[in-house]
Amino acid sequence: MSASVMEEREIFKNLTIFAPLIVRLDGRAFHRLTRDLGLKKPYDERFCHAMADVCRALIEDSGLEPAFAYTFSDEISLCFLQAPFRGRVEKIDSVCAGFAASALTLALGVSSPLSFDARIIPVDEAAACAYFDLRQREAWRNHINAYCQQALIDGGMTSRQAARELKGMKAPGMHDFMFERGVNLARTPSWQRRGVIVRRVPVIKKGFNPVSGEHVEAERRVVRTDADLPLFSTPEGAAYIRSLFRA
Repeated sequence: MSASVMEEREIFKNLTIFAPLIVRLDGRAFHRLTRDLGLKKPYDERFCHAMADVCRALIEDSGLEPAFAYTFSDEISLCFLQAPFRGRVEKIDSVCAGFAASALTLALGVSSPLSFDARIIPVDEAAACAYFDLRQREAWRNHINAYCQQALIDGGMTSRQAARELKGMKAPGMHDFMFERGVNLARTPSWQRRGVIVRRVPVIKKGFNPVSGEHVEAERRVVRTDADLPLFSTPEGAAYIRSLFRA
């Protein structure tokens, strides 16, 4: 069978997408990683920092050049204003997922394989605002469920028993459940409730020109982590996302 015929069997190789777009990466079977590393529950700051490091590496070192990244739990959303690989969907998904898995392996220093799955969401500015609002709402749901489930496990239940106990319980009930145990879920660290953004920001660097003998200033873009985010459902939060989308 000829090479050209075999290439024709690459059924998705010509599937392309235009920017702007979002790539969402989800950790696969990370409960084993949590167990093997002995990560603190319901949240481990070391893991949060590692996920932020993965976002930083995707922005700085991958060559993919996403405009910014949003992460919570084992999820990363990359926003691209320019499509890498001429918009080839297979390549964008596979490289983003593979690079993220390698970067997290290095960040955590683990010896077992890690993996992410990937999906692409086409957006415009309005859709991007709606998307990140939805993901931040999911971060909040994940947050309250994690605290309640861990409280039940600490009380002697298995994880399955805890899940059954919480099934059907609404957010206000979960909030009251934890408040009775001395935890105000509205006062937990912002990165747990609202997630983290990693982005490039302009800074002014001062230097000296030895040729002219003058002190000079130049704008540079550095990667920063925002761990105290606004609610994306508010006008302030929507304006924040729009500012990143236009950067």
